[in-house]
Amino acid sequence: MLLVPARLGYALWAWLAFIATGLAALVLLVVLPRVEGRRAAARAGARAFLRLAGLRLTVSHLERLPAGQCVVVCNHASYLDGVVLTAALPPHFAFVIKREMARVPLAGALLRRLGSEFVERFHTQRRASDARRMLRRAASGHSLVFFPEGTFTRRPGLLKFHTGAFATAARAGCPLVPAVLRGTRRALPPSGALPRPGPLEMELLPPLAPAPQLGEHAAAELRERARAAILAALGEPDLTCSDDTDRPPDTAPARPARASRP
Repeated sequence: MLLVPARLGYALWAWLAFIATGLAALVLLVVLPRVEGRRAAARAGARAFLRLAGLRLTVSHLERLPAGQCVVVCNHASYLDGVVLTAALPPHFAFVIKREMARVPLAGALLRRLGSEFVERFHTQRRASDARRMLRRAASGHSLVFFPEGTFTRRPGLLKFHTGAFATAARAGCPLVPAVLRGTRRALPPSGALPRPGPLEMELLPPLAPAPQLGEHAAAELRERARAAILAALGEPDLTCSDDTDRPPDTAPARPARASRP
């Protein structure tokens, strides 16, 4: 019980640091005319927040990022993941994010000014339209970051991967770089527990090249290779082997319709 005041004090400090650095970054994002400058400002803001919050970030094998265009895919464990990737990656990456984030007031405004891409997870027609838009972005030379699980759960482990990131890389013919985040689940748990300080790590794994000779199967093959590499490096369970995954409230599957409804 003696630790509770200290935990509450740290949580208050961390949220104040997040709000302060977020507002400062938002001002710069409003006034800076070019998206490259806005992304550099967001990167500086993310790094400042992590330092203020006592979250020491180590980035391993950054040299594995290709000099040109690529697609980065990463495991997803916490709401903190986007901040960590913003701090860790060079500022020429655009993030591909679930469309629900566009409705979050401060975060949505920041993400729009950073040139982030919002994608639909549930509506089939909109999802297909978003996939075509991602392909056009990649074909025009943009580097993209995806969380291919699409969400995260309270249980440690890796969910199944959606195909969008891998179809984008395969059709654009660009390298795909798997990445692993460690420590974000402990720092800001999905359960809504108080944040806590501690070390964070991002490790970039060796790039994977699409196999164009596989034709329409190239994306699925690339997805399986990337997922196997992340799963091996992450050291957490494979949640596709379990049917009782504990999802956070905002990602819980919809209840089935009642039989009495038409």
